[in-house]
Amino acid sequence: MAPVAGVGPKASRAEPAAVVVYRDGLLSYSETFVRDQAERLRRFVPYYVGSRRVRGLLLPAGQTLVVNGGGVVGKTREALYKLSGVAPGFYRRVRRLDPVLVHAHFGPDGLSALPLARRLGVPLLTTFHGFDATMEDEHARRSFYRHRAYLDGREALKREGQLFIAVSGFIKGKLLEQGFPPEKTVVHYNGVDTKAFRPDPNVKREPIVLFVGRLVEKKGCEYLIRAMARVQKARPDVELVVIGAGPLLARLKGLADASLRRHRFLGARPHGEVRDWMSRALVLCAPSVTAATGDSEGLPTTVVEAQAMGLPVVSTVHAGIPEAVVHGETGLLAAERDWRELADHIARLLDDDALRRRMGERGAERMRASFDLSERTRVLEEIYASVLR
Repeated sequence: MAPVAGVGPKASRAEPAAVVVYRDGLLSYSETFVRDQAERLRRFVPYYVGSRRVRGLLLPAGQTLVVNGGGVVGKTREALYKLSGVAPGFYRRVRRLDPVLVHAHFGPDGLSALPLARRLGVPLLTTFHGFDATMEDEHARRSFYRHRAYLDGREALKREGQLFIAVSGFIKGKLLEQGFPPEKTVVHYNGVDTKAFRPDPNVKREPIVLFVGRLVEKKGCEYLIRAMARVQKARPDVELVVIGAGPLLARLKGLADASLRRHRFLGARPHGEVRDWMSRALVLCAPSVTAATGDSEGLPTTVVEAQAMGLPVVSTVHAGIPEAVVHGETGLLAAERDWRELADHIARLLDDDALRRRMGERGAERMRASFDLSERTRVLEEIYASVLR
């Protein structure tokens, strides 16, 4: 791996420089985009740093540091760290890595990482992914403690953060509305591994409409179920397959049981299995909506992955989705909560093989050109280098 050049004395050594990838809980199953991006770095070495491990993604043990190592002592250390920022042993361990910057994911985590960046004397970059930029303040103040604390400390983050990265132009607009400095706010699409997510001509596609996502309000699965009831009246052979877990599971499954002929709820599944289902399905539907709290998507990774797989997407005109899904070219977009329009778009793709193939091919081409993970991470490394210069 090549050394980092021209970014200051810490990076003048022969080996790649260390960067801290900060997330309070390391790392939930739904946050593959954090790990995938970090593991694709070539000019820098990622170290995953946070307050505790959570049940979720595997991370390299030698590159993962947390405040809470387990047990009563670990919980006490975590509570002290969160309430007062006191964690001397933790800071010493991170300092030994000699990192050149801290890259936090999600706004509240940016604020949590600010004391660490101060102590290390390195720049802090924060990526905003969705809820952290879109939830209305009045709802956030009634939300969980960390989001309330984030609102109280947001001005400090604006002043001291070196750079704010938005995962879509939509999210950048939300940050600017909140007073984040325009000169320190940039758009950077995460991207997906287009070598892993690519069409497989050996897999026969089946009459399946696929949903992948957490079962929460903003993912809009309810409207897909309503749409599928209409689709299945004309096409009873078509099955809805839902991959994901969340607090709305029981309600959504009840709605599907009452209204659909064919459906499966598979729960959260490994990334490889999701990819297999994308190879088998005819359509992916991502019916995202703005939640009552204002919570919105940034740019759902699933719509990028599906298009990279040659799978046409039916989605909504919501948040950053139109930045990735081109209506009439790589997919079809409906208005939020308009389940009838969703049903019409799904039926159109199911019934028109040529259109479905054309959109799938164009989507795969566009993802390789504009959303390839290796290229997007190369751009991120240029962002790192520009901050360090």
